Amino acid sequence: MVQPAVNLLDLAGPVQVFDAANHRGAGYRLEYASTVESARSAQGLRLADLGPLPDVSAGDLVLIPGPRLERGGPRVDPALTAWLRRSAAAGAEFAAVCSGAAALGEAGLLDGRRCTTHWELLEPMRVRYPRARVQDGVLFTHDGPVSTSAGIASGIDLALSLVHRDHGAAITAAVARALVVYLRRTGDGAQLSPFLSHRDHVDDAVHAVQDHIAAHLDRPHRLADLAARVHLSPRGLSRAFTSATGITPLEFHQRLRLAMAEDLLAGTDLPVSAVAARTGFRDARQLRRLYRARRGVAPSSLRA
Repeated sequence: MVQPAVNLLDLAGPVQVFDAANHRGAGYRLEYASTVESARSAQGLRLADLGPLPDVSAGDLVLIPGPRLERGGPRVDPALTAWLRRSAAAGAEFAAVCSGAAALGEAGLLDGRRCTTHWELLEPMRVRYPRARVQDGVLFTHDGPVSTSAGIASGIDLALSLVHRDHGAAITAAVARALVVYLRRTGDGAQLSPFLSHRDHVDDAVHAVQDHIAAHLDRPHRLADLAARVHLSPRGLSRAFTSATGITPLEFHQRLRLAMAEDLLAGTDLPVSAVAARTGFRDARQLRRLYRARRGVAPSSLRA
């Protein structure tokens, strides 16, 4: 949903995430709607041929990029407010970027919910929407069907978290890698996905090995075979990998397999034996043993 004076990155960042996910099989359908047929962005670019506000259905996601911050705060078109209420009644989900949260506040959709917004709007939001639970110090929040993000660039983090919810860690990590951004799996930014950790180096051979391991988690990977792929000796690859990442190829493989297993255990009804097979463990017993050693709890705790 495009408002006049929209910030381009608020709009383009999340859209780029969903589009990149589509190129990896996600299947999002992107539509651009507004209360006006064309709108000039805050940066002066005119956005034309915008569709009218559509009827939405349960499960549709309404993305609300934020407009430029003005001294008097964001001005929300009453027609937009009414449409948001109708959309909520129809079962839509909402994701507001930055100052876009004000539109949800005007529609009463933040009442009783955790939310966040740009730091300059935190106090005005608390005053204007006293029933909203406005959070600071977070990148994004999810509360039921309503998601919100902080400053402009955090819309990318919010969109990645939605892709992760819909399609899992592997596709989300591939999207983040394609966009050259870090993947934060929680709104406080404290946890980096293992699929993105240990990638802040410039060794192309090591990146190639990491990509191969990530794409074939269910296979065993002998050091000699990995080294041959990048035309290094096993000792040379081991030295280069450890120097670039601080861990061995085996440890990297283990961390990714555990992360994928966690994702499958938390997000599917697959038995532990099937999860073990999909993530390259010999059997469920090996997965349980390694998971307990690394996490301190049994894998079944993810389904408690």
